[in-house]
Amino acid sequence: MDCNCFDPLLPADELLMKYQYISDFFIAVAYFSIPIELVYFVQKSAVFPYRWVLVQFGAFIVLCGATHLINLWTSTPHTRTVAMVMTTAKFSTAAVSCATAVMLVHIIPDLLSVKTRELFLKNKAAELDREMGLIRTQEETGRYVRMLTHEIRSTLDRHTILKTTLVELGRALQLEECALWMPTRTGVELQLSYTLHHQNPVGFTVPIQLPVINQVFSANRAVKISPNSAVARLRPTRKYIPGEVVAVRVPLLHLSNFQTNDWPELSPKSYALMVLMLPSNSARQWHVHELELVDVVADQVAVALSHAAILEESMRARDLLMEQNVALDLARREAETAVRARNDFLGVMNHEMRTPMHAVVALSSLLQESELIPEQRLMVETILKSSNLLATLINDVLDLSRLEDGSLQLDVGTFNLHALFREVLNLIKPVAAVKKLFVTLSLSSDLPEVAIGDEKRLMQILLNVVGNAVKFSKEGSVSVSAVNAKSESLIDPRAPEFFPVQSENHFYLRVQVKDTGSGINPQDFPKLFCKFAQNQEPATKNSAGTGLGLAICKRFVNLMEGHIWIESEGVGKGSTAIFIVKLGIPGRLNESKLPFMPGLPANHMQMTFQGLKVLVMDDNGFSRMVTKSLLVHLGCDVTTIGSGDECLRILTREHKVLIMDVSITGMNCYDVAVSVHEKFGKRLERPLIVALTGNTDQVTKENCLRVGMDGVILKPVSIDKMRSVLSGLLEHGTVL
Repeated sequence: MDCNCFDPLLPADELLMKYQYISDFFIAVAYFSIPIELVYFVQKSAVFPYRWVLVQFGAFIVLCGATHLINLWTSTPHTRTVAMVMTTAKFSTAAVSCATAVMLVHIIPDLLSVKTRELFLKNKAAELDREMGLIRTQEETGRYVRMLTHEIRSTLDRHTILKTTLVELGRALQLEECALWMPTRTGVELQLSYTLHHQNPVGFTVPIQLPVINQVFSANRAVKISPNSAVARLRPTRKYIPGEVVAVRVPLLHLSNFQTNDWPELSPKSYALMVLMLPSNSARQWHVHELELVDVVADQVAVALSHAAILEESMRARDLLMEQNVALDLARREAETAVRARNDFLGVMNHEMRTPMHAVVALSSLLQESELIPEQRLMVETILKSSNLLATLINDVLDLSRLEDGSLQLDVGTFNLHALFREVLNLIKPVAAVKKLFVTLSLSSDLPEVAIGDEKRLMQILLNVVGNAVKFSKEGSVSVSAVNAKSESLIDPRAPEFFPVQSENHFYLRVQVKDTGSGINPQDFPKLFCKFAQNQEPATKNSAGTGLGLAICKRFVNLMEGHIWIESEGVGKGSTAIFIVKLGIPGRLNESKLPFMPGLPANHMQMTFQGLKVLVMDDNGFSRMVTKSLLVHLGCDVTTIGSGDECLRILTREHKVLIMDVSITGMNCYDVAVSVHEKFGKRLERPLIVALTGNTDQVTKENCLRVGMDGVILKPVSIDKMRSVLSGLLEHGTVL
């Protein structure tokens, strides 16, 4: 059954319905395409929530599309079936729409939370972008810092460091100007020392107490300052918009800032000021990473400047050290020249003084063995002993280098200690008698009569000390006492370095010489034992002396492991000289530990060498005569010559001994000794060769032994010494 729901349409209405028909068709197509796209999207998505919502939404769209599609048939007369289908579609669409609306009530909060998460993720992404930008900025800053540090530290010249810093900062930060203000020597001003452009007025100064400078110096990082401040006016005056200006302090570390086991200490005067300006007429501003770069560069410049300061100080110290070394080397050469000149002089004087001493000692010893009355014999013995002491003194005074380098050795032997004191007293009494001085000697009962030590050195010490007492005393007395010192009397607080050690094989001799003479000013005590130092008191100015006596005595006492000092209460109150020396006890001391001393036969005083042929070579006729007299007195058959050629011509196998003076001018006596060895091939056929010399140095003895000589005799020579030498030669084949 047909249903005519509409009245017949007019032509205009018909056209309108035709447009509706076309619109419903395209709407239906659009509705049907949307579910297809949704299904495609869901299939392509791995995870997609709310699938049922999509199904409902899809069904709603399909039903809407179906409604519009069915509507195509309702625009014209249609059947009831079409009306039923249309009604069903609209009802289904309404049901699905309500269900979808109800479902959306639960979905919308979830969708909002998803939106919130989306916003959170966007914020996080933006923050991450900022951090990445900061990291890139730090990397770029680090690259600039490494580059600038490399450029700055490529040299240790202070001016190059500062100029390079300005140039590299200007290039890296694209600065219009960069300047460095350095403190002046007074520390009250800052001086413009370096700029990026040379046309700026270098040398301009500003007070260091300006507020802007104090502001920068009190901050530990770069500070923005006014472009119109005194330290920022570096460009010519013209109409422009100044760029931003920052300033930073640069620590200036000097060697004086470094303390032991401590960090450098900084003061306000220890800063320079670096000013950096951005280009004018630009809107550019300083960024944080640029300010950080400036801070780091300022620290690097401070380190580089400290290294440069240390290098400059090291260079100055090196130059000063080189100057000192040159001065020391010059002084050393001058000292060596002076020492050589002194040694040459002493060598000549040694030989020239020993030659007359040789005659005095030799002739006195010959006179001693002649027929003399007791008074004459005493005089001769006094002359001989004084000559021997004088010869010993010459040994020490003329050989100062041996005294100063400690090479002087003691001539240790057994001697009569009591007799030594009596001999010294006999030598001093004639001088004391002239001045009417009373001289006394006191020897303690426990003092050993015989001792082991250097008799001549001990006698020289005694003669010097007692002689000084007599020399500086116009009236009164001089007392000499000697005791075997015990432990309690050995300690002297003035000599803490003196440590006496008691033993069974040794004893300490303590000698005290007291006089009533002129006395000594206590202020002069430190100078008493110095070389060439003399007491300058009026009472002693007229007393002759070289000032060497006490200095030599102190050396001898030190060699004997002792101590010497002088006491006095003042000028005019007399003085007391005290010395302590260590001596050995015969029979207890291990003789093997002592230097071997040549002993003479028991009957050496009666020993003669009758018929022993001796050849004497000496260019000094007076010395040849003296030596010949000694040998002739001993019974030798002596021949004297004055040259080496004559010696080689005259010398035969009949000569048993050849005595030659090795100090002959213009002749190498060592070559003569070598020629003698060559002339006589066999040892038993050649004569024994003995050197006679006035040189006390070890080199002369070593040279003599090196060329094959059998011994060395030191001038002066007495009759007893010559007898001992000949005895040793004939018995042992050498001078012992």
